[in-house]
Amino acid sequence: MISTVLVANRGEIACRIFRTCGEGGIRTVAVHSDADENALHARVADTAVRLPGAAPADTYLRGDLIVKAALAAGADAVHPGYGFLSENAGFARAVRDAGLVWIGPPPEAIEAMASKTRAKELMGIEPLREVTEADLPVLVKAAAGGGGRGMRVVRRLADLDAELTAARAEAASAFGDGEVFVEPYVENGRHVEVQVLADTHGTVWTLGTRDCSLQRRHQKVIEEAPAPGLAPGLTDELHALAVRAARAVGYVGAGTVEFLVTGDRAHFLEMNTRLQVEHPVTEAVFGTDLVAEQIRVAEGHALAKEPPRARGHAVEARLYAEDPARGWAPQTGRLHRLSVPGAVRLDTGYADGDDIGVHYDPMLAKAVAHAPTRAEAIRKLASALERAVIHGPVTNRDLLVRSLRHEEFAEGRMDTGFYDRHLSELTEPDPDPYAPLAAALADAHGRSRFGGWRNLPSQPQVKRYAMAGEEHEVRYRHTRTGPEADGVRVVHTAADLVVLEADGVRRRYAIARYGDRIHVNTTRLTALPRFPDPTAQHAPGSLLAPMPGTVVRVAEGLTEGTSVEAGQPLLWLEAMKMEHRITAPATGTLTALNATPGQQVTVGSLLAVVQAT
Repeated sequence: MISTVLVANRGEIACRIFRTCGEGGIRTVAVHSDADENALHARVADTAVRLPGAAPADTYLRGDLIVKAALAAGADAVHPGYGFLSENAGFARAVRDAGLVWIGPPPEAIEAMASKTRAKELMGIEPLREVTEADLPVLVKAAAGGGGRGMRVVRRLADLDAELTAARAEAASAFGDGEVFVEPYVENGRHVEVQVLADTHGTVWTLGTRDCSLQRRHQKVIEEAPAPGLAPGLTDELHALAVRAARAVGYVGAGTVEFLVTGDRAHFLEMNTRLQVEHPVTEAVFGTDLVAEQIRVAEGHALAKEPPRARGHAVEARLYAEDPARGWAPQTGRLHRLSVPGAVRLDTGYADGDDIGVHYDPMLAKAVAHAPTRAEAIRKLASALERAVIHGPVTNRDLLVRSLRHEEFAEGRMDTGFYDRHLSELTEPDPDPYAPLAAALADAHGRSRFGGWRNLPSQPQVKRYAMAGEEHEVRYRHTRTGPEADGVRVVHTAADLVVLEADGVRRRYAIARYGDRIHVNTTRLTALPRFPDPTAQHAPGSLLAPMPGTVVRVAEGLTEGTSVEAGQPLLWLEAMKMEHRITAPATGTLTALNATPGQQVTVGSLLAVVQAT
């Protein structure tokens, strides 16, 4: 029997595994980088071991340090979670060689399937060796790992070499393995996968299907189980292919076989030899704990001959600290509060007051709703996210709510091109017009103390806020009966709650202020000074860092005085394990270049200036 599990991971997945271990009476060990010293997963584990450094390559990708940590902490088993070393056969062997139980598939199965190139060969599919114009578009993909890292769509042959270089660098940073390959890119297919679970006694379960078609940067955003609207017989075919893949490599434990589906055809993508981020939707539908089953299988127990029966429908949304309207730019800073109401499951690696750093994935949490029908599950999840309290950096919450309520998704007609088609409409600002007034009245509450009154009307109070990228000016007056504003009846004011009535409709506004940032219900505001700082201006064509990160590359031959074309890549930033391309805003001349490879930059740092011609 396993008594103590070290989780070779961080954040949400480590916390999720610890929860199951705690319920089963198993002690837990966390590992943490210096950047994660106070992270939630390090706080909730029974024991925590430091991995010196911050970058993944120095910490969570150091299998030797993790094995030493397990032995030092008295663990007798290691669970890899997902990402990092979860599909690294060498790490699995090192765990076993140290006398520890590996809660995962055999290293041989990982070697056969964790490399996407070898997996395709095993399934009789050859990657593209030489790419021609006739092959376009193609997909450059990391051979190890997943999560959209090291993945690029190439539509022009001239771009292939640059995208191969970028994909190799990103894959090496995320997985410690820079191998990539090229395959045909299937436009607008559906991403459908099958959850498998196998024991050491010859039993292989298939636990239904999942649809993960809503993706950005090839990373999944919304997932559901079962996959809706599959053609008759296709589900059985997918299950049969998944069992074939698992048996071909003697698979043990939880794994996922992924496909692109077009019409009634299934195109094999890969087998992920690990737990998936979206595993909770399968758990909800089948009423099972996949982590608990992984542990039981690792202890040598046999699965039941038949899997549990599916019930209802489940939908999961990934809440990211990112700005979808600005190229999905990841966000950092203090997460002051995170609370999702309703009967939904919330898996997170953050608690109120935690900091979101630059070194790791920007996912804050996963929210999962389960209901008897798909429509009910979607409604429950959208409503819970809409009412969620999220105070801190910009998130994709509004995008998630709008996506769930989009007609195409509601009718099950989505595919992997969903955000390519609909991103602009889904990110169109729609702020509450009364939010600035509510913020101003809350701020003024308690500040005004009136002595004697004169028979003269008071001068209007004026405050300015930035909201949804625009400046808003608020005017109101103090009267004997309280504050007044044109066209609005002020029902109640307090520092944290304002009630307004407009057109006969009464609305409540919860207010929270953190410095000059104000949250009014779900609307984010920034209080602006009365007199803007005239020095806080940048020359036209200035390229500012959209996020904190590291300059990893500058375009070859780029120097001050170089002529550039609009859209031309100038430099690349790495933040939160992804590369972000900084391009020329216009055709012109590079008049300043302040970035060098290896340089750490903060949000708003001046990287370069392009003078348009």
